Amino acid sequence: MKTRQCAILVLFALCVVPTVNCGNILVWHTEGSHWINMKPVLDTLTERGHNVTMLFHNVSMFIDPKEHAQYNYHLFNASIDISEMLEFFEEFFHFSLYELGHSGYVKIYWKLHELMMKSSDFGLRMCDGILRSDTLMEKLKQGKYDLVFADPIHPCSELVAEILDIPFVYSLRFSMANSMERLCGQLPAPPSYVPGTMVKLTDQMSLTERLINFVFYLVQDAMYSLMWRPYDQYYTEILGKPTSFCEQMGKADLWLIRTYWDFDYPRPILPNFKYVGGIHCKPAKPLPKDMEEFVQSSGDDGIVVFTLGSMIANLTKEKSNVISSALGQIPQKVLWRYKGEKPETLAPNTRLYEWIPQNDLLGHPKTRAFVTHGGTNGLYEAIYHGVPMVGIPLFGDQPDNMVHMKAKGAAVIMDFNTMQTKDLVDGLRTVINDPS
Repeated sequence: MKTRQCAILVLFALCVVPTVNCGNILVWHTEGSHWINMKPVLDTLTERGHNVTMLFHNVSMFIDPKEHAQYNYHLFNASIDISEMLEFFEEFFHFSLYELGHSGYVKIYWKLHELMMKSSDFGLRMCDGILRSDTLMEKLKQGKYDLVFADPIHPCSELVAEILDIPFVYSLRFSMANSMERLCGQLPAPPSYVPGTMVKLTDQMSLTERLINFVFYLVQDAMYSLMWRPYDQYYTEILGKPTSFCEQMGKADLWLIRTYWDFDYPRPILPNFKYVGGIHCKPAKPLPKDMEEFVQSSGDDGIVVFTLGSMIANLTKEKSNVISSALGQIPQKVLWRYKGEKPETLAPNTRLYEWIPQNDLLGHPKTRAFVTHGGTNGLYEAIYHGVPMVGIPLFGDQPDNMVHMKAKGAAVIMDFNTMQTKDLVDGLRTVINDPS
C-alpha cells in the first residue's frame, strides 16, 4: 500500500501539477525507436524542473550520451561486443525481410525462438552491467530516486525498482500477442475480438480468423514462457527469494501504452493502463530554405514524402530502380530519404536525402501522401497531420501496424518482396486522388 500511495503522489506531481517540488527520476536504458518515444517525455520533465538520470550502455548503436547534456547519466559496461549486436540485427532483418513470409510455420517459429533466446542473452548481459556492478548500484542507492521509468523490452528495471524500493512506470508499444500486458499486467484480451499484436488481423474476424488468433495467443505464450525462464532464474538469484520476471512486471504502477484509439481497436482496459499514442507529435516547423524551394516548385500537385526508416540504409539495385521508376510516373515532387546508390531510373521530380525533417514535411500544406515502412512513430505523425499513407512494411510490428491503418481507411499496403512499379504507382494514385 505504501508503494502504491507513493506512486500515485509522484505521478500526480509529474503529470498534473505544473508547479511542484522536483522529482528525481531514473530512466532505464533503451535503444532506437524506443528512445525516440521516451525522449519527448524526458524533455518535458526536464523543462518542468525535474531531475532526469539516464542509464546508457557502452554498445548503443544509436545514442551518444554526450549529445544529451540536459540529462544526468550513468554509463555502464555490458559484456557485449558491438559486432555481436550488429550481427544479431542483420540476422533479424534478413529473417524478417526474406524468410518470415516464405517459410513454413515450424521453421519460422524455430528461427523466431532462436532469435528471442539471443535477445534474452543480450538482455541479461546488460542486466549484469548494472546489477552486478557494486559501484553503480551504490550510486543508484545514493541517488534517492522517486521513480523508475522504463521500456520493459529491456529487462531488469523491475529488479532495480524493487531493490531501491520505489515505484516504476512502463512506456510500452507492445509485446508479441500482448503477452507481457496479458500475463504480467493482467490486461484482458478476449481472442474473439482482440487480435494479438503482429497477427495481422482486425477486430472484424471470421470464425477461422478467431481460431487463428486464439492459436497465435497460445503459441506466443509458450514461446515467452521459454524465453522468460532464464529471467526467472536471474531474478530469483538477484533478489535471493523465489520470484519470476512476470511477477515483478506485475508490480508496475502504470503502463503507458504508445498507441491510441485512432490506431487500436476497442478492447477492455484496466485503470493503470493509459493509451498515450502520438505524444511525440508536434506542429511542423519551417523547412530548410533549399528544401522549401523544392517543395514550393511542386505547385498544386504537391509533394510525396518517402522514407523506409533509419534502420534501412540502402536497397538492392533492382528494388531501388522499381521504386524510383514508380515515383517518376506521378506529378508530385518526391522527397526520398535514401542513403544507397543513386538509382538509374531516378526521375527529375525526385530528390534523395540522407535525412529529412519528417514531421515538418508531413505537416507541410503541400504534402499529399506519405510512403512509409509502417513504424509507429511515423504513423502517428501522419495521423497527427492528416496525411494518407502507402505502407511498405518490412519487419517487426510494421506489417501489423499497416493492417491497422488500412482497416481505419488511412492507407494502402504494398508487399516489399513482390511490389512492382505499377503497384506503387497505383497505390500512390489511390491515396492521393481517392477522398476516402
